[in-house]
Amino acid sequence: MDGNIDRMALVRRNSPSSNSFDPHAAFTVGNGEFAFTADATGLQTFPDLYAERFPLCTASHWGWHTIPAPEAIRGATIRATNYDAHGRPVPYVTDKTGQEALFDWLRQNPHRLHLGRIGLDLRHADGAPALPTDIGQIDQRLDLWAGILYSDFVFDGETVSVLTCCHGERDLLAVRVRSPLVDSGRLGVCIAFPYGSPVMGMADWESAHRHQTIVEQGASEAHITRQLDGDRYHAHLAWSEGAELNTVNGDPHRFRLTGAGQGSTLEVVCHFSPAAGAGPLPPVSECVAASESHWETFWSEGGAVDFSDCTDPRASELERRVVLSQYVTALHSGGSLPPAETGLLCNSWYGKFHLEMHWWHAVHFAVWNRFSRLEASLGYCQRIRDRARVAAAVQGYRGARWPKMADPEGRDSPSPVGPLLIWQQPHPIYYAELAYRQSPNAETIARWQDVVFDTAEFMASYAAWDAATERYVLGPPLKSVSENTEARATTNPTFELTYWRFGLRVAQEWRKRAGLAPNPEWNAVRERLAPAPQNDGAYLLQEGMTDTYTTWNWEHPAMLGALGVLPGDGIDAETMRETVKRALSCWRWEKKTWGWDLPMAAMAAARAGEPDLAVDVLLIDIPQNTYVTNGHVPQRADLPAYLPANGGLLAAVALMAAGWESGGGSAPGPNPGFPRNGRWSVRSEGLRPML
Repeated sequence: MDGNIDRMALVRRNSPSSNSFDPHAAFTVGNGEFAFTADATGLQTFPDLYAERFPLCTASHWGWHTIPAPEAIRGATIRATNYDAHGRPVPYVTDKTGQEALFDWLRQNPHRLHLGRIGLDLRHADGAPALPTDIGQIDQRLDLWAGILYSDFVFDGETVSVLTCCHGERDLLAVRVRSPLVDSGRLGVCIAFPYGSPVMGMADWESAHRHQTIVEQGASEAHITRQLDGDRYHAHLAWSEGAELNTVNGDPHRFRLTGAGQGSTLEVVCHFSPAAGAGPLPPVSECVAASESHWETFWSEGGAVDFSDCTDPRASELERRVVLSQYVTALHSGGSLPPAETGLLCNSWYGKFHLEMHWWHAVHFAVWNRFSRLEASLGYCQRIRDRARVAAAVQGYRGARWPKMADPEGRDSPSPVGPLLIWQQPHPIYYAELAYRQSPNAETIARWQDVVFDTAEFMASYAAWDAATERYVLGPPLKSVSENTEARATTNPTFELTYWRFGLRVAQEWRKRAGLAPNPEWNAVRERLAPAPQNDGAYLLQEGMTDTYTTWNWEHPAMLGALGVLPGDGIDAETMRETVKRALSCWRWEKKTWGWDLPMAAMAAARAGEPDLAVDVLLIDIPQNTYVTNGHVPQRADLPAYLPANGGLLAAVALMAAGWESGGGSAPGPNPGFPRNGRWSVRSEGLRPML
């Protein structure tokens, strides 16, 4: 529904603020490729306050580190375990027994790297360093419209104002500090560099001997080369004329920049890059303008949803979540690589990305009319295609088997679960269809057809013919979406069956677009694939699991995604409607469900014609659905943020507002996923329907 939304007002009324050292109010500036997360001072001044709940990191998509393998495992080959796949042994790297060191090293390397800590160096008159308790009258605001963080506070009776932003197009942080304490030499900026680590905080601050920091200093600038084992990167700093950069207590990895006697303002810019930079750095003012331009363009283009005319008391909170989720996914899920589940904030699963989650991170960009931000990471499919083909061939399948927990080179990680998952396999076909919808031309077909065809070839060869029932089946072995059952006994999960039907159907459309005849095997598999299992009028998580709603009603309610996330190939709408009602009445959401489960359920409820349930489930009050001040959705102690929840929310809201395509048609009327009770007068513009 077009509503001429005042986008600046919408965004700025939801810009977050804080007046304390709150880890859940750790704010991030960035541009999708580079991110810097700050504490209440606007920089990374007191990282220990945040380390256990929300680490303060500086990260990029190119910044990775590998710890050299211990000598005992150098050159060793990981051992796979054979699983019986309908009478044929298929190897999966799932068992670490007897190869623990190699198994763990392959999982942990490479890992994302904290590029450098940039914080304030505050001193009392006697030279003693400031403590967090010395900081008062905190007033911090993150201007989402401009991507600029403003932080004001008082220390020793003096005001301090800090501006923090990231250049819109470069991996460059800009900082402006204003305070009388600058001129007295009691306030400076500290830059420190750590060794790499797979831990959540991305850094090892206790191994100074394991890395090198080489400085070439000139007038008001310094070129810093960082060497960590076989990995190298660079930091180029420039600062206010007259300020000085010195090491701190002889530590070769720590520096203090001060501007004593040069006035009350200290400015510094720091550019991080994988290669040595050339040319002068832009001043802070230019970085501010670049940030403003970048974010104003982001908010002005694409879709918008305004809840200000709604009278339901939950509407303002939903609007806050939607606006903040757009910001955090633009920062962390719209870059040149598939995102980690905590993006560029900190290490989750060592910073590697989970490709089954790529849909949840980034598909929303397509329906919010920001396709370029999804497209940025889709080149990864083409880059790792050869490796995916090898992975399929090793197991005796055709086509390409896409990894689960992968690094930038597409190497899958050993795991008792990950290698056995299959629900990420059709994702590239879904992405290709979004790409074609965006640009239905020969160039799109040429770019994607090999990926689509390789994916379909794997899917067709993976499905096994069961002579006893005269049908094709999925598994065993496999791990379903919920990951909570024995792989050797899991057969025909509802979501995977539906996705197989969707993928093979769409792949045939791609053959037609490419001027090719239909593939008869793909048709045979799709037409004779086992039906989605059901019992007593509702779909089951997997075949034979008749106690889905009494025993297995925890973890992901994946059967709901078959008509919600997916357009429902082979799914009966009325049966799904009963499935939605039954699941939402009994699912134990508080028992190890995840942040994207609720948007998935909301999409299913909307498509099944239950908009009241869609809103109710989207806003269920459980810890895994709590959107804290900075817009993130903590799941547990080592997951202080969970971007699939944010991306899932945006996908669900777009579907609820703009509808969906199904068999060439679309959902009737505006706002088909919102209740028609007079309390949800949702205005939207620029959205596209879901597939």
